[in-house]
Amino acid sequence: MNNLANPLSEADIVAARPPKNRVDPWRPYGYFAERERAAGGKVVDVSTLLLTNRECSLRCLMCDLWKNTTDETVPRGAIPAQIAYALARLPPARHLKLYNSGSFFDRKAIPPGDWPAIAELARPFENVIVENHPQLCTDECLRFRDLLGTNLEIALGLETVHPEVLVTLHKRMTIADFDRAAHFLNGAGIAVRVFLLLRPPPLGEQEGIDWAVRSIEHAFAAGAAVCSIIPTRAGNGIMQRLAHSGQFSPPRLGSLERVLERGLALGQGRVLVDLWDAGGLAACPRCRWARIERLAQMNLSQSLLPSVTCECLTDS
Repeated sequence: MNNLANPLSEADIVAARPPKNRVDPWRPYGYFAERERAAGGKVVDVSTLLLTNRECSLRCLMCDLWKNTTDETVPRGAIPAQIAYALARLPPARHLKLYNSGSFFDRKAIPPGDWPAIAELARPFENVIVENHPQLCTDECLRFRDLLGTNLEIALGLETVHPEVLVTLHKRMTIADFDRAAHFLNGAGIAVRVFLLLRPPPLGEQEGIDWAVRSIEHAFAAGAAVCSIIPTRAGNGIMQRLAHSGQFSPPRLGSLERVLERGLALGQGRVLVDLWDAGGLAACPRCRWARIERLAQMNLSQSLLPSVTCECLTDS
């Protein structure tokens, strides 16, 4: 691993940003239907909503979610209006993801006064998933769980268990913070999902694979039910600068394959890989899409499928 040339401050990260996108606080900036393997083993329909709200204050090194956020807390009633708007336009589903580009229990992002209305809209779903920072996993999670009256799952961004890299990401948390949050949520009957990065800077390709697998192992040992692997991407300004200086490269498609294969082989819980931008990962153009489809099917089946054969011998 090559160390970052100079420690990057929050000011460095913000200064490198391009402008934000224009968003409407009364509309989600994205919503779509997807399918996912649920805890019981069945493949279920999921309504996924990308809520528009105030930008997260953490400003992590690799994050580009701030692009679709506001500078101020959204008006009271805006978040329930966004949810109602999206659900009216999506097909029926059993599971609901409310992702808000930060932490659901950040009071400046999701006004707690809207919780009853949010809970009423979400209650018909079997499972409701929100995202949250480990240090914001407090009794407020329990209050919302009780309002909700259905299964609550909280997704935590651990990112990596590489202690030095975790510091460079500006997560403002430690591995112990994550462990405490996972223990607290599990003790309250709230399922834990974990976001992990594949090849955050300045890890190399093989290091990225190995540390992603180690992070999966740690997350499951801490009580996670699901690990979602996200290929680290450029696109937020500072990551392009790191790429230009040779301190960051996005992972190759082959690395994502290796991590999912090794993660599933552990047999400790569901392992999913994020395929949102997988088509942009370095790979053989002849077999790229067949390999991505294989990963999509492995996400759903949670079983190892035969590798795609190609003249390139899947070199990446």
